Amino acid sequence: MKRSPLLALSALTALLLSSCAAPSEDTAAGGEEGEALSVMTSFYPLQYVTERVGGEQVRVESMTPPGAEPHDLELSPAAVDRVRTADAVVYLSGFQPAVDDAVAQAAPEHALDAAHAGIEGEAAHSAEEHAAAEEEHGAEAHEASGAEEGHAEEGGADDGHGHGAQDPHFWLDPQRLAAVAVEVAHELGEADPDNAALYERNAEELTGELEALDQEFASGLETCERRTVVVAHEAYGYLTDKYDLEQVSVAGLEPDTEPSPARLAEIGKVVEEEGVTTVFAESEVDTGVAETLAAEHGVETAVLDPVETQTDESADYQQVMRANLEALRAALGC
Repeated sequence: MKRSPLLALSALTALLLSSCAAPSEDTAAGGEEGEALSVMTSFYPLQYVTERVGGEQVRVESMTPPGAEPHDLELSPAAVDRVRTADAVVYLSGFQPAVDDAVAQAAPEHALDAAHAGIEGEAAHSAEEHAAAEEEHGAEAHEASGAEEGHAEEGGADDGHGHGAQDPHFWLDPQRLAAVAVEVAHELGEADPDNAALYERNAEELTGELEALDQEFASGLETCERRTVVVAHEAYGYLTDKYDLEQVSVAGLEPDTEPSPARLAEIGKVVEEEGVTTVFAESEVDTGVAETLAAEHGVETAVLDPVETQTDESADYQQVMRANLEALRAALGC
């Protein structure tokens, strides 16, 4: 019996339509699993951690564009709305007032303040602790410390960004950033319970890498001819305290603060008396003062990156930190 061509065509059309309209069980499951969690982060180190912990299950956006100065961040109404609609937010309170305001205004259901693990997880890195630690390094370094405190007083105890006397740059201690990775995994797991175990595994892997990085710094800086680090911006307290170095800064916590002539004279004295060979500047901050100071005392300049922002998309947090380690080793004679 011959089948009608029209009937055969109708059957074929129905088959095609049914195959398009009814995806297989595997396809349907893949679509659900492929739906990424949207996460807003405030600046690069937290973006890096969240991307590593979340993996392919998250879509991460940083409120601070690459290369931008995090301290000066302003957010548009559209950016604030993205904070409101995000599945999770990871930020550092007290570092960027615009972000603090956006989080308060948007009130996201899942918001992780990295200060809890990064800064408050151990004793807060305060100006008082910093001054106490410096007493162990001799009269000249202590005198420079006093000059630093006086320099901070010139600009006020609060730097205008909510830091007060507390250094926010905890991520320059890899172990503290590892502690934040664990907290990020917990927060993502609460927002996305189906993938909680995956986030925990990713955090464990990242923590192991950051612990290894910490060991590289500890061994690489253990025996150095010099231990005084002259920097343009007082951002390296966590790093120098962790590895028994001495930070002497041209400016305070605020990177664009102009140092007084008296402050420059004090730093020059430290350079001469401590045998400092290098004044460290930053890639995203005007290097004029550091270069002038170095030229006056016949020493070199080099870059020590505070890793506040990602200036080179081909280099991630760990790569930049290892470049910092090599710069420190060269300057300190390690």
